[in-house]
Amino acid sequence: MGFRILVIEDNEQNMYLMHFLLESKGHTVIEAMNGEDGINMAQEADPDIILLDIQLPGMDGYEIAQRIRSMPDLATIPIIAVTSYAMAGDREKAMAAGVNDYIEKPINPGTFLDQIGEYFPEKVT
Repeated sequence: MGFRILVIEDNEQNMYLMHFLLESKGHTVIEAMNGEDGINMAQEADPDIILLDIQLPGMDGYEIAQRIRSMPDLATIPIIAVTSYAMAGDREKAMAAGVNDYIEKPINPGTFLDQIGEYFPEKVT
């Protein structure tokens, strides 16, 4: 059974790769190219997981994570930063903003699904 995964990413190539990998395993991918759309889609689509780029036009991923965490209906959805920010302190800054995990770009297609797999919610049928 697939999950609904919101990907907030402005780079078309990165979006394509994540979309392809996730959809190939039966997940539904909801796409947002900027923070405002991402927050709106999170409210509308009730995703199981959010994959969030940090470097976005307008509102950055830190602010997006903080805003999502401030919304009671969305506060428990796992947010995973998928970002090219890899300097000392970047991971800690993302975690302080409310993300659950941090994956550096470029993503490894062979391990990407395993990296986010621990955040797939268990569905009771």
